[in-house]
Amino acid sequence: MSRIKYISFLILICVISFHANSENPRILLNQVQLKLNKVNNYKVDIHIKVDLPYIMMMPIKTKLYFKQKDKFKIDTKSIAILPKKGFLQLSNLVNDTINYTAVFQNFELINGVKTSLINLIPNNDTSDVVLAKLWVDGINKVVVKSQVTTKSSGTIKTEYLYNTQINFGLPDKIKFTVDIKKFKIPKAIAADINTSTSKKVEKKSGEIIVTLNNYEINKGIPDILFNKP
Repeated sequence: MSRIKYISFLILICVISFHANSENPRILLNQVQLKLNKVNNYKVDIHIKVDLPYIMMMPIKTKLYFKQKDKFKIDTKSIAILPKKGFLQLSNLVNDTINYTAVFQNFELINGVKTSLINLIPNNDTSDVVLAKLWVDGINKVVVKSQVTTKSSGTIKTEYLYNTQINFGLPDKIKFTVDIKKFKIPKAIAADINTSTSKKVEKKSGEIIVTLNNYEINKGIPDILFNKP
């Protein structure tokens, strides 16, 4: 076999392998999880901007801490409005092979990136998650978009923008789009919201945008930090 034919053969095998993995949802999700598993801990500066009806909040700048497997903390005395499970749920869904069946639906282009749309369907009726949709970039092995519908919080759509830490599967920007009627607002804020019946909420959804900068990855974080109020 000539060198050119040999190289062409290798390229063909790589292409076939890529498409096979893209259409095998569990293989693709395992690859995503392997990348996330490289991160034992991290801390990062975050900027939170909230755009929800009836809520006037200045953007918040603070630090976020994470440690495997599920230790998570936002270090602020201010009230931070975020989906309750927004940062941890994605990894849990990707890694859960027992409670969810993964089904490949189709390929979709998102911002010029070819993604595999994978549906995660609960295996029992007791799950809070009704349906989860994940759009996975098969080349970089990251989730670029998700749509999770739950019984408790309605539908939350999330977009992930990667740049500096894509090798670890960590985003530089996250945009949450939440269902206004079902999104759970912290009680301290909810008590101050003017819910006059003379005003109607025309928007059915709101946005929370989180920008992440200055990651410090796998440098160690003491467990006691997560116990502090």
